[in-house]
Order: sequence, then structure tokens, then C-alpha cells
Amino acid sequence: MVTPLQRPIRVLVAKVGLDGHDRGAKVIAAALRDAGMEVIYTGLRQTPEMVVNAALQEDVDAIGVSILSGAHMTVFPRIMAIMKEKGMDDVLLTGGGIIPETDMLALHEIGVGKLFPPGTRTDDIATYINEWVASHRNF
Repeated sequence: MVTPLQRPIRVLVAKVGLDGHDRGAKVIAAALRDAGMEVIYTGLRQTPEMVVNAALQEDVDAIGVSILSGAHMTVFPRIMAIMKEKGMDDVLLTGGGIIPETDMLALHEIGVGKLFPPGTRTDDIATYINEWVASHRNF
């Protein structure tokens, strides 16, 4: 139950780089909305700087990056670095796509949250974001 002082969790869903396949990102965005979250979808071909700036402007609790291009070991570290520069320590960086498990572990070590492979149940993603935000943010 949401009290009057609380607000819905706000999530920015982003597609970074030249990856033009956004069906999965749109499915996730809709599922998170259905779970009661406010979702901002950036659209295609965003830069890491654009994603972080949008996240700041929208005062989000989480950033979800969908990546299928194989550039995850460049994109996630760059977004994480910009987030640290801007003091966004209380914002979750998560995402999913075609990411080998060894790369998921390496990204987690630099502060990236859980990453989800294709086929993950959307309610599992919503539950993860809800639980992370509940334990890391006060609003």
C-alpha cells in the first residue's frame, strides 16, 4: 500500500548505441508500468551521457538498459562512471539482453545490478527493482 508521502518507483528504460531492436525494451516498459511503476522510455540510439542526463532530469530510482549489440562491456561501465561522477549512488543500474554470464559477473563487480537474459519473467524483473529500491531509497 502506498502512503500519501510515497511515490511510484520511477524507471528509465534505455537503448544505447546502434542497437535498433527495441521490442524487448518496450515489453519490459509495459510490464513495469503494469506493476505500478512510472516508466520513461528514451527511444533508440542513446548515448550513455544522454541516458544519465535523462535519469537525472526525471529523478528516477532505476535505469534499465536493454542491449543486444554486444557492447555491454563498454556501455554499462561508461554509464556507471557517469552516474558516479554525478553522485547517483542511490540509483539502480540494471538491464538485460545478450550478455554472457562471465560478463554479467564482471559488470556486477563494478556496481551494475542484476542483469537479465532473454526469457526472464517480467514479474521477476519488477520484483527485483521493487526490492532494490525499497532497500536503497528513502522517499
